[in-house]
Amino acid sequence: MKNLTKNSDTVKTDVLKDEKATYKPKKSLSTTDAIALIVGLVVGAGIFKTPSLVAGHVDSAAGFMGVWVLGGVFSFIGALCYAELTTAYPNAGGDYHFIRLSFGRKVAFLFAWARMSVIQTGSIALLAFIFGDYATQLYALGDYSSVIYAALAILILTSINILGVNMGTGVQKILTLAEIVGILLLIGVGVFYGSESVVSGAEMLDNDSILNTNFGLAMVFVLLTFGGWNEAAYISAELKSGKKQMVRALLIGIGIITLLYGLINLSYLKVLGLEGMATSSAIASDMMMASLGRGWAIVIVVLVAIAALTSANATIFTGARSNYALGRDFEVFSALGNWNHDLSVPKMAFIVQGVVSLSLVGLGIFSRDGFETMVEYTAPVFWFFFLLTGIGLFILRVKYRAQKSAFQVPFYPVLPIIFCLTSLYLLYSSVAYTGWGALVGIGVLIIGFFPLVLQKNKKLKSK
Repeated sequence: MKNLTKNSDTVKTDVLKDEKATYKPKKSLSTTDAIALIVGLVVGAGIFKTPSLVAGHVDSAAGFMGVWVLGGVFSFIGALCYAELTTAYPNAGGDYHFIRLSFGRKVAFLFAWARMSVIQTGSIALLAFIFGDYATQLYALGDYSSVIYAALAILILTSINILGVNMGTGVQKILTLAEIVGILLLIGVGVFYGSESVVSGAEMLDNDSILNTNFGLAMVFVLLTFGGWNEAAYISAELKSGKKQMVRALLIGIGIITLLYGLINLSYLKVLGLEGMATSSAIASDMMMASLGRGWAIVIVVLVAIAALTSANATIFTGARSNYALGRDFEVFSALGNWNHDLSVPKMAFIVQGVVSLSLVGLGIFSRDGFETMVEYTAPVFWFFFLLTGIGLFILRVKYRAQKSAFQVPFYPVLPIIFCLTSLYLLYSSVAYTGWGALVGIGVLIIGFFPLVLQKNKKLKSK
């Protein structure tokens, strides 16, 4: 047993040359594929929900558009940092791999635990709430309509994935196309039906306004909407056109996303105005209702609901597989590492993920806005590990001096410092300016120390 444990530890060593020797994925993705994946990962259902929350925390139209521009700038800086990490240490483990190389297996375990219990499951719940909010516009199911729809979405999508009946690539492309069509339709409405007077008239609002200025919280919601580009780290080792093309894919992808977000938010602003946005629970349908009437509003509701389900399905699919990897790497969660060969799915990983996600949806019963509660729940933990990844860039430059990267962050160390300080500020904002949901998320992360201790004890017993 001792020899087996020793061999296992040798395989799992953090030495970079061993990582390269054991992990050789097939390089099958082009630069265009990478750009499409990045845009597809980021441009999801959030853009149909978060702008109303952002509008409630700024006091002018200029401030509203400004925070979205800042979101794009921060994403560019973050992308440059990730470009160095992904080109220097390409691995399908993504953030998990960077954190493990920088801080060791214990911190990497906590990150994997956070993905299972907070980050990924929280994302599934908030996407389900977006679906619930828009489905309620079509047919309300009572006081807890959004919660009911959200729970049904998770149950159905998880069941489909457990049965192995996954959406084909052709269907996924059609659904993504529907999402893009919805965004372009909203932009078009803003161009042709928006009133310029709305923008100028909302520049500064009086003291009786419902809006509350809170730059930090506004940025939390903005960067939630920009979130996902860092997932490109998980495909870095599969890019066939060279390491430098990952940099190009990240920057072009974020440029496209920033442009789309800028145009759609300007459209919201022109049609509804800042206060109209802040009071909306389904901003896209309200915009279409104000411009073209209920018929077109229903069209948008359907498109947004499809977008939310598409994003939720993708998150459920990838989340279960990262939980499966957690089960393989750590004995305490070995049950998650069982693969059902008959169905060709990690069945137990799906079940556990579904139960946790449904529990989080249940929190919506006790909150005013289930989506906002899920943002509060996930944000502190997400920004904590984002900050660690930024710090890891400095550590890895020292730890692996001989490692030659095809790309290095320009103006080092200024840009990585900006990235870390911004992440630290958003970590602070996500705790200081949010509600009880943030405390629950932090508490769940702390609980992760207990299975970590159990894992250590099991390891000692095995020796």
